[in-house]
Amino acid sequence: MPLIAAPVVTPPPPPPGSGGGGGTPVPLPEIGFAVASYTDPTGVVWPLTDEAIGWFTLADGVSGLDAAGYELTTDAHPRGGARLRYAQPLPRSIVWPLYVHGETHVEFIGRWRALVTAFTRTLREGSDGRRTPGWLEIERPDGTRRQIAVFYQQGFEKRGVKGSGIVSDAAAISLWCEDPYWRDPVEVSVHREAGELSDFLVPFPTISSSQVLGETVVTNPGDVIVWPKWTITGPASLITVTHEGTGESFSLDPTEVGHGNLLSGEQVTISTDPPAVRYQDGTPNGANWSGALNWPGAVLWGLTPGDNPVTFQLDGSGPGSAVDLTFNPRHETA
Repeated sequence: MPLIAAPVVTPPPPPPGSGGGGGTPVPLPEIGFAVASYTDPTGVVWPLTDEAIGWFTLADGVSGLDAAGYELTTDAHPRGGARLRYAQPLPRSIVWPLYVHGETHVEFIGRWRALVTAFTRTLREGSDGRRTPGWLEIERPDGTRRQIAVFYQQGFEKRGVKGSGIVSDAAAISLWCEDPYWRDPVEVSVHREAGELSDFLVPFPTISSSQVLGETVVTNPGDVIVWPKWTITGPASLITVTHEGTGESFSLDPTEVGHGNLLSGEQVTISTDPPAVRYQDGTPNGANWSGALNWPGAVLWGLTPGDNPVTFQLDGSGPGSAVDLTFNPRHETA
């Protein structure tokens, strides 16, 4: 996915504003020194570790940033004990305490309300009927970042003790993550293109393939499997992509949807999670080309951690034929 570029909230509210970063690195449990921020569904960035902005993180209460939880499926072993059959990663819950303050009650309550709206809007349905998560981001002192998609669950309520809620108060926010893994916001891209074709007789008998872009190795630097997006650029009559390590593959035949061969410059994108095939015909979402895949044998496979041997094959390729693969590495911890 692309990097998020958005305005950053600065006091006083209401947001959005513009300017500064997320603050000075502070010690956070489970991860050490880091800067944290939250990007709401509208793209506004809310620093979480900068006291000067009017709120900051109470680091002692932060939890849920380390390894994901798993549900294990086992089979009893006849000689005693059990054998692990399957490990299902579970949704993650993160607790993030915030302390909000202001010079006056009006300033404090304005900041409090703005933060409540920023987090709870993850539960509102958009025009397409879907809910959009926010993104919690942890940035290390060396500049590396990891993000996780979050939905507000509970906890944004005042303490209700004497003296609180006037010019300051604290809340322990619970955030629910449908995908328990953190992602690197820096996208990994792999580009493979057809080589220059040669005349068989000039200057001497030469063979240049018009079918195979070739075998390659795609490295997933993350901790867990990732599900890439493919972009195929014509000319091509049949596209086959194979993971040589597992034998899994899928093929796309444009003639199966009545289009004919991909012409030079025409593109098809294949998403593996969720599965989708779109021909870029100029419409906002593209034409649905799911029927062009070789069902039921097609497997839209993922990339395991480390090196993955892959073969890109484009029948009928020529100058400009290309395969582009993109993904964001995923990690167990922040």
